[in-house]
Amino acid sequence: MGESYTIQISSKLVSQLARDEDKVKRRIKRPKPKISLEHDQSYSKPKQVPAAPQGSSASGWPLQPPIFLPITPEPPPVAIPEVEAIRAIYQESEKVVEKLEKKEAEMLQELTERAKELHEKEFKLPYQNPLPCTAERENCLHCYKDHTKEPLKCAQAVKAFADCARQARHSSSSTVDP
Repeated sequence: MGESYTIQISSKLVSQLARDEDKVKRRIKRPKPKISLEHDQSYSKPKQVPAAPQGSSASGWPLQPPIFLPITPEPPPVAIPEVEAIRAIYQESEKVVEKLEKKEAEMLQELTERAKELHEKEFKLPYQNPLPCTAERENCLHCYKDHTKEPLKCAQAVKAFADCARQARHSSSSTVDP
């Protein structure tokens, strides 16, 4: 068991195996013979047969319907050892692929959970002061929307916003400078 070996599978061999499986499936699937209704009715009701002449041995019984025997499927083709080995390896590789897909799904779920945790820890913004003069700004915008044709009516709202902005600039510059 210590020896290692490799098997090369060509596309020609894979297509040959696929054709062999199709042939086996075709051999096993046998359509049942279809009997028409007329044919069934002829056998379901016995016909009256005229009496045979005196010298014949026929007794006047109706003819028996033919008997349909089931067709037995052909035995499966003789297995070639190399082909069977390849099929076994293919089945094992399918199992390995399924295990790898499960492992991949588990790892992907774990990765997304960890990424979410890191994102929550790393990218939390510190508390930020709200923007100053938000209410005055909103009042100014609403005024301009309400008075699109007469913007001079919003002079008072604009003045309140400008005063607030000036005070905010003054208070922030005094706290920044030492």
